[in-house]
Amino acid sequence: MVNITHKSNTLRKAIAEATVLVSKQETIDAIEQRKVPKGDVFSFAKVAALFGVKKTSELIPDCHPLPVEFTDVRFNIKDLKITIEVEVHTIYKTGVEVEAMHGASIAALTLYDMLKPIDKNVVIQQIQLQSKTGGKTDKKSYLNKGLQAAVIVCSDTVSANKAEDKAGIAVKEALKKLDIQVPVYKVIPDDSTAIQEQVAANTHKGIQLLIMVGGTGVSLRDITPDTVKPLLDRELDGIMETARRYGQERMPYAMLSRSVAGLINQTLVLTFPGSLSGATEYMDALFPQVLHVLEVIEGDRHGL
Repeated sequence: MVNITHKSNTLRKAIAEATVLVSKQETIDAIEQRKVPKGDVFSFAKVAALFGVKKTSELIPDCHPLPVEFTDVRFNIKDLKITIEVEVHTIYKTGVEVEAMHGASIAALTLYDMLKPIDKNVVIQQIQLQSKTGGKTDKKSYLNKGLQAAVIVCSDTVSANKAEDKAGIAVKEALKKLDIQVPVYKVIPDDSTAIQEQVAANTHKGIQLLIMVGGTGVSLRDITPDTVKPLLDRELDGIMETARRYGQERMPYAMLSRSVAGLINQTLVLTFPGSLSGATEYMDALFPQVLHVLEVIEGDRHGL
């Protein structure tokens, strides 16, 4: 199975459609009048679709078991064509389009099976995905905005060339994959004056996003949050609550992070842990959805 442990739970929806074509009006009449010998066609097909949705992961090898939190099955008759719609919702790390398509296909096969004694020319025409939301589908709206970011690594050991920066590089590369330019990348010591200078320099020059990497822990030299927090025009507590919760689900020490986030002028400022795993987890937890903050700012600027 594909590794989805780095993903976050989101509301995901999918609607799939299957069409079944019968060969004569008498078949449609029998369905509508509930005179098909095997029983009420739509009732049987709906139950079959529900089972199909629930059992998808048992039959499709690479599908993850997931909590199905809503399923609806709808039927529509037009002339000799029966359309089946299956809608599925979940709050999980991966989507439900296969579940919806599987449910629609099982419903279509049930129609075929129940109608074949009275109509030898029933045809399942197509099974297709109509729509899906959640996950990457929604995240696309945040991308390709020509955003610029600054990544500042706060570390005594890295600035003294006693250690190699891995976390800042990982953040920079992750931003580039999101089509965010990173014209500023610097390493500074754990020094309040140096931190203040970099915050001032990168919140007045068209940088929309400033990420300070390192110095968010509990040692005496971890002063990044203490220095950055008083500089914020508006603190955004929920951002780091989300990041810490995401991290805590993966390792027990994430609760010790003192990271803060907020706005200075029109720049979104984030403080990340200095470990490679911590910085990577914060990127996975927050991006690209955190960029919605910048969309709101842009809307305010234009009076939208």
